[in-house]
Amino acid sequence: MNEILNLDPREVWRQFVDICQVPRPSKKEGKIIKFLEDFASTHGLERHTDAAGNVLIRKPATPGMEHLQTVVLQSHMDMVCEKNSDVQHNFDTDAIVPYLDGGWVRAKGTTLGADDGIGMAAELAILASSSVKHGPIECLFTVDEETGLTGAFEMQPGFFSGKILLNLDSEDDGELFIGCAGGVDTLATFAYSTELVPADYAAVCIAVRGLLGGHSGDDINKNRGNAVKLLTRLVWEAAQRFGLRIAQIDAGNLRNAIAREGYVVGVLPQSKRDEALNCLEALRSDIVAEWSDVEPSLSIAIESSDMPAWVLDQASQRNLLNALYACPHGVMAMSRSLQGLVETSTNLASVKMLEGNRIQVTTSQRSSVDTAKVDIANMVESVFLLAGADVVHSDGYPGWAPNTDSEILRIMRDSYKQLFGEEPIVRAIHAGLECGLFLEKFPGLDMISFGPTLRGVHSPDEKIDVATTQKFWKLLLDVLTRIPKR
Repeated sequence: MNEILNLDPREVWRQFVDICQVPRPSKKEGKIIKFLEDFASTHGLERHTDAAGNVLIRKPATPGMEHLQTVVLQSHMDMVCEKNSDVQHNFDTDAIVPYLDGGWVRAKGTTLGADDGIGMAAELAILASSSVKHGPIECLFTVDEETGLTGAFEMQPGFFSGKILLNLDSEDDGELFIGCAGGVDTLATFAYSTELVPADYAAVCIAVRGLLGGHSGDDINKNRGNAVKLLTRLVWEAAQRFGLRIAQIDAGNLRNAIAREGYVVGVLPQSKRDEALNCLEALRSDIVAEWSDVEPSLSIAIESSDMPAWVLDQASQRNLLNALYACPHGVMAMSRSLQGLVETSTNLASVKMLEGNRIQVTTSQRSSVDTAKVDIANMVESVFLLAGADVVHSDGYPGWAPNTDSEILRIMRDSYKQLFGEEPIVRAIHAGLECGLFLEKFPGLDMISFGPTLRGVHSPDEKIDVATTQKFWKLLLDVLTRIPKR
């Protein structure tokens, strides 16, 4: 911790360490809201909290800068809560434990929360500083960005007044984002009945672990393994050839994360047990070899298990496995207008057993083309409807159409080039940002998104690059001095 506190820019890292001490899961932001409110009171700053929990803190211009336009600095206060299965951590009560690993800061077995804790830290550093030069500032901290964009959805027009918004929630140094994908979630629910375990059956547990996972938008084009798909492949084979019956299934976690882990507990006829295990072992070796270049830490365990009391009925199991096998996952189309940009994708995120003999499958679709977003969501729906599931879609959220004539884009490009001697890349991002919703509620906003380099976001491998954090801070401070006059 002391190593991190001594990193530059110290004012930013000090704020980041403080933020790490405050639990802030999505939809449970009460503690971080109070932290922000207390921060504003301590520094004598005007603050407002709306009905959704969004916090706005205003700071007047430094002397001589009053003539500049008001700038909104925006980040979200919630974090994705993912941990390795062997790590004991309660995200509702425990602090994140950051540590320095070479040129990166990461956490011990959990997500770090640099998405978007580093954006928050930069805002707080500016609010606390007596030396940073800037015009009028409005620092906006939104709730529940990660699981529903609730703060942006529920924000009322007029909550902030600035016409320039800097979104501090991007993950690649040297890249300025001027557009993002829209998205929608598709949830399928299966009802099942149970049957007693047949006589002369043996229990087995099939577990997939060690996948990289990652952000379902930013990492979807990296061809990483999906625990739901790999687990389904193994279980489907065992069910088709040897009559495996499922008792428990749990795979994946969050809607916006690529599934990293999963397991199935099932039973096999004792007479076919050895043949089935040999077949599964051979398939396990094939899968590990297939993914060795992308997923070097992939682990598939096939082990004996305690005998369950019941299993899913045959028809429900067949429908579930067929739907999971057929459900699309990954990149569906690349943009024809912006080279290298994923246009449309879908993420098979999780499979969970719920109370009342129900199994819920969560998927998430994204696209920079609204009609394509609807199309892929309908495609996913059709797969699960054919399998007899009930299917619902979330309200979804809009994309943010790029504006290449943006004044803040011109300012930031000039600043980056003068500071670092190279042109930044200007692009759109396949991940969802709150900017699309802000634009609906505050027409005419001039927006841009940028940040330091983060990797492994939405997984326990999340880490933030120290050197680019310093660049991010320098760029932010320089841009604040270049804001146009009123």
